[in-house]
Amino acid sequence: MKILKLIVLFAGFLYSSEAFSQKAGTVEVVKDPLIDSLIARRLELSRASNGGAALSGKGFRVQIYSGNDRKEAYAEQTKFKVLYPAVGAYISYEQPNYKIRVGDFRTRIEAEKFLNKLRPYYQSVFIFSERIYLK
Repeated sequence: MKILKLIVLFAGFLYSSEAFSQKAGTVEVVKDPLIDSLIARRLELSRASNGGAALSGKGFRVQIYSGNDRKEAYAEQTKFKVLYPAVGAYISYEQPNYKIRVGDFRTRIEAEKFLNKLRPYYQSVFIFSERIYLK
Protein backbone atom coordinates (compact mmCIF):
# COMPACT_ATOMS: atom_id res chain seq x y z
CA MET A 1 0.00 0.00 0.00
CA LYS A 2 2.81 2.40 0.89
CA ILE A 3 4.69 1.53 -2.28
CA LEU A 4 1.59 2.23 -4.39
CA LYS A 5 1.20 5.65 -2.76
CA LEU A 6 4.89 6.42 -3.40
CA ILE A 7 4.59 5.37 -7.06
CA VAL A 8 1.48 7.53 -7.55
CA LEU A 9 3.14 10.46 -5.79
CA PHE A 10 6.32 10.07 -7.87
CA ALA A 11 4.32 9.82 -11.13
CA GLY A 12 2.34 12.92 -10.15
CA PHE A 13 5.56 14.80 -9.46
CA LEU A 14 7.03 13.85 -12.85
CA TYR A 15 3.86 14.88 -14.64
CA SER A 16 3.66 18.25 -12.87
CA SER A 17 7.32 19.08 -13.51
CA GLU A 18 6.83 18.26 -17.20
CA ALA A 19 3.71 20.42 -17.37
CA PHE A 20 5.46 23.50 -15.95
CA SER A 21 8.80 23.22 -17.73
CA GLN A 22 9.70 25.85 -20.29
CA LYS A 23 10.09 24.93 -23.90
CA ALA A 24 12.14 26.76 -26.50
CA GLY A 25 10.11 28.79 -28.93
CA THR A 26 10.12 31.87 -31.06
CA VAL A 27 8.84 35.37 -30.48
CA GLU A 28 6.99 37.08 -33.25
CA VAL A 29 6.88 40.87 -33.13
CA VAL A 30 3.84 42.36 -34.80
CA LYS A 31 4.01 46.11 -35.38
CA ASP A 32 2.73 48.69 -37.76
CA PRO A 33 5.29 49.49 -40.49
CA LEU A 34 4.71 53.19 -39.88
CA ILE A 35 6.49 52.92 -36.53
CA ASP A 36 9.89 52.69 -38.25
CA SER A 37 9.13 55.73 -40.39
CA LEU A 38 7.99 57.67 -37.30
CA ILE A 39 11.23 56.83 -35.51
CA ALA A 40 13.26 57.98 -38.52
CA ARG A 41 11.23 61.21 -38.71
CA ARG A 42 11.75 61.89 -34.99
CA LEU A 43 15.50 61.42 -35.40
CA GLU A 44 15.48 63.85 -38.34
CA LEU A 45 13.60 66.49 -36.33
CA SER A 46 15.92 66.02 -33.38
CA ARG A 47 18.96 66.58 -35.58
CA ALA A 48 17.44 69.71 -37.10
CA SER A 49 16.55 71.23 -33.73
CA ASN A 50 19.99 70.52 -32.21
CA GLY A 51 21.98 71.98 -35.07
CA GLY A 52 22.77 68.60 -36.58
CA ALA A 53 23.53 66.83 -33.32
CA ALA A 54 20.85 64.24 -32.71
CA LEU A 55 22.47 62.23 -29.99
CA SER A 56 23.65 63.16 -26.56
CA GLY A 57 26.09 61.44 -24.30
CA LYS A 58 28.41 61.92 -21.37
CA GLY A 59 31.04 64.59 -21.79
CA PHE A 60 32.38 67.86 -20.44
CA ARG A 61 31.59 71.56 -20.60
CA VAL A 62 33.41 74.62 -19.31
CA GLN A 63 31.47 77.00 -17.08
CA ILE A 64 32.35 80.62 -17.79
CA TYR A 65 29.68 82.45 -15.76
CA SER A 66 27.57 81.99 -12.66
CA GLY A 67 25.50 84.82 -11.24
CA ASN A 68 22.01 85.97 -10.40
CA ASP A 69 21.72 88.76 -13.01
CA ARG A 70 19.87 87.58 -16.11
CA LYS A 71 20.95 90.49 -18.33
CA GLU A 72 24.58 90.00 -17.38
CA ALA A 73 24.33 86.29 -18.17
CA TYR A 74 23.00 86.97 -21.67
CA ALA A 75 25.65 89.68 -22.17
CA GLU A 76 28.37 87.17 -21.25
CA GLN A 77 26.89 84.64 -23.66
CA THR A 78 26.95 87.24 -26.46
CA LYS A 79 30.55 88.16 -25.59
CA PHE A 80 31.52 84.50 -25.76
CA LYS A 81 29.73 84.01 -29.11
CA VAL A 82 31.74 86.90 -30.57
CA LEU A 83 35.01 85.31 -29.45
CA TYR A 84 34.08 81.71 -30.39
CA PRO A 85 31.14 81.60 -32.84
CA ALA A 86 31.57 77.87 -33.61
CA VAL A 87 31.37 76.72 -29.97
CA GLY A 88 27.98 76.16 -28.34
CA ALA A 89 27.07 78.24 -25.28
CA TYR A 90 24.26 76.99 -23.03
CA ILE A 91 22.48 79.04 -20.37
CA SER A 92 20.78 77.23 -17.51
CA TYR A 93 18.95 78.57 -14.49
CA GLU A 94 19.26 76.95 -11.09
CA GLN A 95 17.61 79.19 -8.57
CA PRO A 96 18.95 81.80 -7.86
CA ASN A 97 21.83 81.64 -10.39
CA TYR A 98 22.20 81.68 -14.14
CA LYS A 99 25.04 79.54 -15.44
CA ILE A 100 26.73 79.58 -18.81
CA ARG A 101 28.52 76.43 -19.86
CA VAL A 102 30.26 76.18 -23.20
CA GLY A 103 31.48 73.45 -25.52
CA ASP A 104 30.68 69.81 -26.14
CA PHE A 105 33.88 67.99 -25.24
CA ARG A 106 34.08 64.22 -25.19
CA THR A 107 37.22 64.09 -23.05
CA ARG A 108 38.40 66.10 -20.08
CA ILE A 109 41.68 66.83 -21.86
CA GLU A 110 39.83 68.63 -24.67
CA ALA A 111 37.92 70.66 -22.08
CA GLU A 112 41.12 71.56 -20.23
CA LYS A 113 42.78 72.78 -23.45
CA PHE A 114 39.79 75.00 -24.15
CA LEU A 115 39.71 76.19 -20.53
CA ASN A 116 43.31 77.39 -20.90
CA LYS A 117 42.28 79.43 -23.97
CA LEU A 118 39.48 81.06 -21.95
CA ARG A 119 41.52 82.05 -18.87
CA PRO A 120 42.58 85.47 -20.28
CA TYR A 121 38.92 86.42 -20.89
CA TYR A 122 37.14 84.99 -17.83
CA GLN A 123 38.14 85.16 -14.15
CA SER A 124 36.68 81.90 -12.91
CA VAL A 125 36.28 78.95 -15.23
CA PHE A 126 35.49 75.39 -14.24
CA ILE A 127 35.01 72.05 -15.98
CA PHE A 128 31.81 70.11 -15.38
CA SER A 129 30.83 66.62 -16.43
CA GLU A 130 27.37 66.55 -18.00
CA ARG A 131 25.37 65.38 -20.99
CA ILE A 132 26.59 66.92 -24.24
CA TYR A 133 25.48 66.90 -27.86
CA LEU A 134 27.45 64.38 -29.91
CA LYS A 135 28.20 65.37 -33.47
